[in-house]
Amino acid sequence: MYNGRTDPVEHVSHFNQRMAVHSKNKALMCKVFPSSLGPVAIRWFGGLGEGSIDSFKELTRAFGSHFITCSKVSQPLDSLLSMTMREWKTLKTYSDKYREMFNEINGDFDNVAIRTFKVSLPAEHGLRKSLTRKPVCNVRQLMDRIDKYKQVEED
Repeated sequence: MYNGRTDPVEHVSHFNQRMAVHSKNKALMCKVFPSSLGPVAIRWFGGLGEGSIDSFKELTRAFGSHFITCSKVSQPLDSLLSMTMREWKTLKTYSDKYREMFNEINGDFDNVAIRTFKVSLPAEHGLRKSLTRKPVCNVRQLMDRIDKYKQVEED
């Protein structure tokens, strides 16, 4: 259910996924779409003038335009560059925050993400030494290595 506070693009994407089997039937998509709306959005839908929407594409555009202030804005790459482990104290809290921030950046920045994570660790940290001795090739490998070091930290 769309509550009027989350990203409308994500909502339409989820709706399309749920309706994938019926995606060719645009009239059905238009009729079912209101059932995915919560109270705020259903009021908006109810306020649409009769005959003002001619297609599912128009409906989703109008929906996105109305709830545009709820759209997620991707984070700039700079947000990763400014992070340091010292702010977050433990590898677990730092890597969790780093992962969250990385997931909000659009683009293919694996190399930059790996380097910035490594240099933001204290020089004496075992993970930084490990990443220097045996570099990783992608963020998935980085996250796997981080997980191993988090387990050691938690024990």
